[in-house]
Amino acid sequence: MGGHREDVTDAALLRAVADGDSAAMAALYDRHAGWLHTRLTRRCGDPEVVREVLQDTFVAVWRSAATYRGAEAGGWLWTIAARRLVDARRVQERAERVEYAAPVPAPSAEERVLTGLEYGDVGTALDRISPELREVLRATVVDGLTTRETARLLGIPEGTVKTRARRARAELRAALAHLNPPSAPFLDPSLLGGTA
Repeated sequence: MGGHREDVTDAALLRAVADGDSAAMAALYDRHAGWLHTRLTRRCGDPEVVREVLQDTFVAVWRSAATYRGAEAGGWLWTIAARRLVDARRVQERAERVEYAAPVPAPSAEERVLTGLEYGDVGTALDRISPELREVLRATVVDGLTTRETARLLGIPEGTVKTRARRARAELRAALAHLNPPSAPFLDPSLLGGTA
């Protein structure tokens, strides 16, 4: 894949990475590392952890590029990065408990929400909505991106972001109500954002 020009799609780069093309990996890194770093920094105040997670993310991409199945590449990369960040926080917490034998502070509200998104009813409900709606919801609500930032990240028009965000909130509410009616009050409209 000569040159790795800007017009080469992420999917083509990932196919080349799966074939062991390090130049394609470098092009993919150049294209996505900046916004991934920004999103990780919003989640974690420790620059060293952010650097490690970013590096681990691209190592995982190098190793698992063959598993990429044509979903929106930015969303696929962010899923890997977010999981690496959760893993890094767990390792860090375990190390602190062992090293200091001090009680671990209660998780922040953001950490509880992230854990709920990964493992709780909200995570289960998110898995039940379509991937394109889920990615818009994660970008606008979880990551706090604006409509314009989300459109740029996902490569879709701003109007599409707004429409998908509205549909995603409705589908998420329905999925949560179906899963566990008492948990529906957790879905405070301010959590999901009133507007896209």
